[in-house]
Amino acid sequence: MLKAVILIGGAQKGTRFRPLSFEVPKPLFPIAGVPMLQHHIEACAKVPNLKEILLIGFYQPNEELTRFMFNAQHEFKISVRYLQEYAALGTGGGIYHFRDQIVSGNPEAFFVMNADVCAAFPLTEMLSFQKEHGEPSSFVILGTTSNRQQSMNYGCIVENEKTNEVLHYVEKPSTFVSDIINCGIYLFNAHIFQHIGTVFQKNQQDMLLDEPTNGWHRAETIRLEQDIFTTLAGQGKLYVYKTLSFWSQIKSAGSTIYASRLYLNQYHTTHPERLAASTEGGAKIKGNVYIHPTANIDPTAVLGPNVSVGPGVTIGAGVRVRESIILHGATLQDHCCVLNSIVGWGSTIGKWSRVEGTPSDPNPNDPYAKIDSETLFREGKLTPSITILGCNVTIPCEVIILNSIVLPHKDLNRSFKNQIIL
Repeated sequence: MLKAVILIGGAQKGTRFRPLSFEVPKPLFPIAGVPMLQHHIEACAKVPNLKEILLIGFYQPNEELTRFMFNAQHEFKISVRYLQEYAALGTGGGIYHFRDQIVSGNPEAFFVMNADVCAAFPLTEMLSFQKEHGEPSSFVILGTTSNRQQSMNYGCIVENEKTNEVLHYVEKPSTFVSDIINCGIYLFNAHIFQHIGTVFQKNQQDMLLDEPTNGWHRAETIRLEQDIFTTLAGQGKLYVYKTLSFWSQIKSAGSTIYASRLYLNQYHTTHPERLAASTEGGAKIKGNVYIHPTANIDPTAVLGPNVSVGPGVTIGAGVRVRESIILHGATLQDHCCVLNSIVGWGSTIGKWSRVEGTPSDPNPNDPYAKIDSETLFREGKLTPSITILGCNVTIPCEVIILNSIVLPHKDLNRSFKNQIIL
């Protein structure tokens, strides 16, 4: 029997995801038409003998999360439960805190995944790899190849090229260590808790010696990457399975459009029924487009490539949408143009208006390039990035909104460029 654990973080996290995370928890933000977490759960549901998925985080239980879990259980016929941490315990502290829940039923192994990654999730391949490499109590990290410069923004893995054993692990090094990076997807078994327990006891002893300074200094706050992998490396217990399929982080709101493109492309093999096609008397579709069945789209509109249209969206005559996500209940009036943007829930874009952003895609000429986690400001100026409209934003007719972030419930009355509209 197998299990999966998805680490979903909490409300204090996901600040780079604002203003989108004001309305919905980041893990439930729709990417390629379905909540971010559903891509993980669909991958888990395909693994034979995987019986339970545990979501671990410190969100207060809320209606959206409860509804999502209920629907996922119903659709995928698999147990999905949420375990709430009392505080942010780190990637290792969360699974250690709930270790009894994870090992109940005596699973032979369990996956641990970060919610904010977008990937093909080669879970069955990781299982086969684990059986072929190392002893039964060894662990597997999913890795991928990055370019030299960007590798330093991730956990770097030095491997034995013959055996794939992890010899050395460094989280976000200051100089180049390796071009193999950690994807935030792991295959563990119950033995991992002995290693986390050792760190926990050491933290407790350190706390007794030092005066506890503040709430951050909790013995249970343990990070898998810095506290566990660095010590396990070189001991014959940790292996890396390198994937050649797509992988990207979803840290900022801008990275969702790139993630959406990767998932829409994957739908050709996994969910061809989710991809829209041009039909007689219907809108013109270019490339990969997801359209919710309840969306109302004028036949003269042109959508794509990489467009995701949510439920209850209205798109008028002559509208052009490209590389964008249009969320639930938004209205795009006649002849407006939306490029490289996210249009928030219930927002309205007036006739002949143009909403445009700058894509933050990886370098297309470098096969190993990853998306940069852009800082919001560079040299005192707003970094050009995708345009984001929060929920219930109204854009008037005949204006241009360029490279801007508009917070929820704003009625704009003119054009804006390179601004955050508070």
